[in-house]
Amino acid sequence: MQNTLKQDTWPVLNYDDLKDTLAAVHLWTQIVGKIRLRKMPWLNHSWHVTLYVTPYGLSTGSMPYEHGVFQVDFDFHLHQLIIITSTGKRETVELKSRTIADFYKEVFDKLNTSGVDVTIYTTPSEMENAVPFEEDHAPRTYDRQRMEDYWQALVRIHNVFTRFRSRFTGKCSPVHLFWGALDLVVTRFSGRDAPPHTGQAPNMPADVMKEAYSKEVSSCGFWPGNEQYPHVVFYSYCYPVNEAFGEQPVMPEGAFYSKEMGEFFLHYDIVQQAKDPERELLAFLQSTYDAAANTGHWDRKSLECDLSHYENEYGCFRPL
Repeated sequence: MQNTLKQDTWPVLNYDDLKDTLAAVHLWTQIVGKIRLRKMPWLNHSWHVTLYVTPYGLSTGSMPYEHGVFQVDFDFHLHQLIIITSTGKRETVELKSRTIADFYKEVFDKLNTSGVDVTIYTTPSEMENAVPFEEDHAPRTYDRQRMEDYWQALVRIHNVFTRFRSRFTGKCSPVHLFWGALDLVVTRFSGRDAPPHTGQAPNMPADVMKEAYSKEVSSCGFWPGNEQYPHVVFYSYCYPVNEAFGEQPVMPEGAFYSKEMGEFFLHYDIVQQAKDPERELLAFLQSTYDAAANTGHWDRKSLECDLSHYENEYGCFRPL
């Protein structure tokens, strides 16, 4: 199916339209992400488990294995999962309506055919009442157009997050997708240690959470929502957090602070409907980071770079 969106158009996303397809894709990304978890050396803050936006979908990037490197890609043009190795093997799995157990079995059959030896912990992470992949025989829906729309949104958001990331010279994460909650994230670090994190997530070891938040952070992301909060949103939070953080003024109009969640939120449709979606989103990213850095007393002079000469002439981080 050929995408018909104009290059500067952001797709309309509605949680109720997306939820069934993303429920399946979320579990598929967990299967693939857990493969990456097992084959990659540990990186700080679990950066070794994430997926990356590509010109055709999502990718693990190159992973080491017994005979070289291999890679697993979601192709949302052709609607295939592609397994490719440095020995020349190439296998595909069709992305379609099917059970999770069926998808899981075919993926591991194709990995075995490709010479990749890997086993994973099959209970989904960060999900209540999770069913192991091989036992999940419930019918799942996959709508190609819904997934293409969502992926095209990821492409546009990835580019904005990447431009926002360029403003920071301190430690900063890649722009990457965490499959635990299916959110695209970029995280900045102050360079200081943080107090021990006591938060928990279903099927997530406490030590992993503690290491992930072992340093002070300001993090922003894009999340498709859930049944408890059925909205596609951008979010921004910091750790550690103080009361002053949520009292800071942020942009654009429509952004708000949730005391219950301890985060700022901006609904996707506000950005999608804006005259300049990129500028609208950058305003949210920058102003919420300002709130975190100012209330957390970050050493902003040593952590940020001056790109004002590009901004003044070319607008908000547009390419030269």
